[in-house]
Amino acid sequence: MENQKLIAACKKQDTNAQRELYETYAPRLMGLCMRYCKDRDAAQDMLHDGFLKVFTQIKKYSGRGSFEGWMRRVFVNTILEQFRKEKNKYLLISDMEEAQEEVMDENLERLFDDNITEETLLSMIQELPPGYRTVFSLYVFEDMTHRQIAKQLGIKENASRSQYSRAKSFLKNKINEYIANNDG
Repeated sequence: MENQKLIAACKKQDTNAQRELYETYAPRLMGLCMRYCKDRDAAQDMLHDGFLKVFTQIKKYSGRGSFEGWMRRVFVNTILEQFRKEKNKYLLISDMEEAQEEVMDENLERLFDDNITEETLLSMIQELPPGYRTVFSLYVFEDMTHRQIAKQLGIKENASRSQYSRAKSFLKNKINEYIANNDG
């Protein structure tokens, strides 16, 4: 079914159209969920939550701009809502640590090596503590600024910078470990 007709059918709550929309976009959106979740099961749950939101909010899609871009935004907002609900379970970073933390200015690309597959890198990202993983993913994959991240997560801008820096440091160590263990 053509995309505009598919969207129109979904707006009328046509279950066949919803299924087709899910089957068309689920693989790409699963990749997005995997970047924010600790494992495949959590990502699968997030995928379902995201599609439920898409189906309940699809009437708000005006037809302007990319539909996939609109869905990505719904998914990221769903992920952020979940993060905010669970935020109290995880300590992000104390004010004292923020003041002491020096933001790393390394270029992110220097962390990655041609020998590391996307799958391996995704696995390393999933090992990040939840706060680090969320900030890292928003900054790197969603191109959000630290100010935008701070506003979305209800944290200070310096906390966002600090968590991003710590995530990069964690990943750098994991990558170096991986390279050392797989060299030669």
